Amino acid sequence: MAVKELKVGDAAPDFRLPSTEGREISLKEFRGKKNVVLYFYPKDDTPGCTKEACSFRDERSKFDKKDAVILGVSFDNLESHKKFAGKYHLPFPLLSDTDKKVAEAYGVYKEKSMYGRTYMGIERSTFVIGKDGKIAQVYRKVKVDGHSDETLEALSKN
Repeated sequence: MAVKELKVGDAAPDFRLPSTEGREISLKEFRGKKNVVLYFYPKDDTPGCTKEACSFRDERSKFDKKDAVILGVSFDNLESHKKFAGKYHLPFPLLSDTDKKVAEAYGVYKEKSMYGRTYMGIERSTFVIGKDGKIAQVYRKVKVDGHSDETLEALSKN
């Protein structure tokens, strides 16, 4: 089944996922109120994912000034997310997409390869979603270094 690649201007697929805030979070609740930085990452507490989460954490006040909420999504369960968020003092919700439906809707559940082995997993990706619910920027195959800065820059244009 081929997934349509989401692009700038498309309506962001709505979702409802359990979060580290102890409640389900939906994209719809931010419409008309906040910009959303929705970032998909492969695994809690791994080197690249930790670095990415900590850079968003360290720049949080700048995202607040852009009227943006940060939401991290992976396939890890809530228990894993809570440990990860607690260990690194992450001040934004991590969402648990254990059935992979949201990752599929955003086209980030892809075949990957490592050490000659292929497997299905999350392609590190970020979607900047405007208050109107439309995708303002898409980053695929994200390189962690400098990513929070380029995301902030995209919010400046929105």
